Amino acid sequence: MNKGFVSGILLLLVSLPVASSVFAATPEIQIEIRDHLFYPSTIEVPANQKIRLFIINHDPTPEEFESYELNREKVIPGNGKTVIFIGPLPPGEYPFFGEFFPKTAQGKVVAK
Repeated sequence: MNKGFVSGILLLLVSLPVASSVFAATPEIQIEIRDHLFYPSTIEVPANQKIRLFIINHDPTPEEFESYELNREKVIPGNGKTVIFIGPLPPGEYPFFGEFFPKTAQGKVVAK
């Protein structure tokens, strides 16, 4: 076997526990979309920390999670799921909305 290949595999195996512990330390918040509304509509997250938003769309139609303040935009298919990473965020409020139903699908992230 090639020495470089073996070294690369060993490096990968040594770094896996570190990578998995960093991923495990990322808090996850679940948001659901039902009847073109976000539940919960307000989520509190720790300031200055990366957050994993797990979004489940229970509606049969797609919705787009959008936030200018969070610099995020992602379509969630009808009856679909997605993950969006945000942060680290300084303390404050960060509104988000559903692009396809902006009058009803509204919410905010509060970083404390």
